[in-house]
Amino acid sequence: MKRRFSRCGHAPGALSPEDQAAVDQFRALLAALRDMETWTPGLYQDIAVRVGPFMERAHPRPGDDHGPDLIAVSLVHPDTPHAAAYLHGHQLGYTGKGWLRCETDKILGLWNPALTPLTHAAAGLDLPDDVGMSAAHYAVHVEACYRDGTTYTLLRLGPYNQTGQAEHDTGRLTTELAAQMAAIIPEFTVTATLEPFDISARAKYRDPYDHDPVVLLTDALAQVQ
Repeated sequence: MKRRFSRCGHAPGALSPEDQAAVDQFRALLAALRDMETWTPGLYQDIAVRVGPFMERAHPRPGDDHGPDLIAVSLVHPDTPHAAAYLHGHQLGYTGKGWLRCETDKILGLWNPALTPLTHAAAGLDLPDDVGMSAAHYAVHVEACYRDGTTYTLLRLGPYNQTGQAEHDTGRLTTELAAQMAAIIPEFTVTATLEPFDISARAKYRDPYDHDPVVLLTDALAQVQ
């Protein structure tokens, strides 16, 4: 990707204020690229990530690391947190991406405002539909498996923002299922599993933050007993 930093005129002598600003910006960009600070797991400062031929600012989600190879991030407008940046970012598709799973080998280092000219926003371009990262929302599915191998989803919970809460509720529901198995119809077994959140089926999910998952499970089981 090329960026042009050129003077407005060709007259000799001192640079104009506009030319000097362009030169200063270019020098700051080169310095930021040369001296980029290294990101390490557990460091939740904003980072610079590669999105196609561009570079973008990303905000890590604390507490949602997947080891050294994968973290959850949201792409943000480079001028965040200013209100104008939010509106501009919304127009360019930044706010519509939500939380994403980012492979750590795409992380170039800690974010530096001098990197702004390398973003889609600086070029006035929308973020592409495919930024090379999948959605980082999670769900818990409670499924009944019949003796003939067919399955039926009794309950979908989500979206969860963090795997920790989803894993916690999966454990709660598994414990509750173990306690209620004697009362469940013997023709099938019921299990609770952690799954990716299917945004295309979001109308089928119950909000786990507004309801007690165990109460929702009990109601779902009552419909098949």
